[in-house]
Amino acid sequence: MANRKRSGESLFTVLLALGANIVVALAKTVAAIITGSASMVAEAAHSWADAGNEVFLLQAERRAGRPSDDLHPSGYGREAYVWSLFAAVGLFTAGAVVSILHGFSQLGTGEPDSDYLINYIVLAVAFVFEGISFAQSFRQARSMAAERDTGTLEHVLSTSNPTLRAVFAEDAAALIGLVIAFLGVLLHELTRNAVYDAVGSILVGILLAVVAVVLIDRNRRFLLGEPAPDRVQQAALTAILQHPEVERVTYLHLEYVGPERVFLVAAVDLVGDDREADVADDLYAVAQSLERNEHVAEAVLTLSQRGAPALLPRDSDTDDLR
Repeated sequence: MANRKRSGESLFTVLLALGANIVVALAKTVAAIITGSASMVAEAAHSWADAGNEVFLLQAERRAGRPSDDLHPSGYGREAYVWSLFAAVGLFTAGAVVSILHGFSQLGTGEPDSDYLINYIVLAVAFVFEGISFAQSFRQARSMAAERDTGTLEHVLSTSNPTLRAVFAEDAAALIGLVIAFLGVLLHELTRNAVYDAVGSILVGILLAVVAVVLIDRNRRFLLGEPAPDRVQQAALTAILQHPEVERVTYLHLEYVGPERVFLVAAVDLVGDDREADVADDLYAVAQSLERNEHVAEAVLTLSQRGAPALLPRDSDTDDLR
């Protein structure tokens, strides 16, 4: 239930960002056509890129939520990272590259004075819409960070939820980009020198490139198999040792296979000296019990190697397997 609630909140965050980006992109495009401002062209490209990326993120939410089957016993959660990776690449190509190239093309061209008032109005409206979208992603990130007793930014960078990270990062970049565009237009008006507008476009592109590279790298890591943090490892270890059949755990590995979903592998010593068939049944029973936790996509248990040292748990919450 909690996982479905968080999934629904993530979906709402993406839909809100999509609606805001479409409205803002249309307004910026009209302003760019009327004024010819390089900064506004960059901002329009930025918003259209963001709007397109939200479609990828919606696909990530939909496909990653499919239940597991015989072909994919750990589920389809990694699809979230695939589609989020597409979104990050789109941000880099359609947003960063276009903005930087357009800015350089406008350097030294003597761009005529534009209708500054239109630019200021559109930038202000865009700031309001982007601010509303960012507030939603910030609230979601802060709530989830509080559950894990971490900082909001730390949680955004480390979370296994790629859609939350993408929307948060894109909205934050959008607000910073609007400030850069405003300064470019303002300096253009004050100095009558269009180079500031062109530099604003380049800076917006560089900002988008940095955000895109960070998002690409995070999704790459999760696709390769991001290990669960120590907090989750300790919660899993405690949960396994709570089973009366388990005497000790000598090996434990957890890696994310989707948003807040882990694949668990453990080597354990069982209590007593049962027959082989009974041991297999006990291991299967413990694994099935672990998989009843909504955050465990699949659990595989095997017997410990003779003489292997035991893993000792610290105080942890056995429900905190996110």
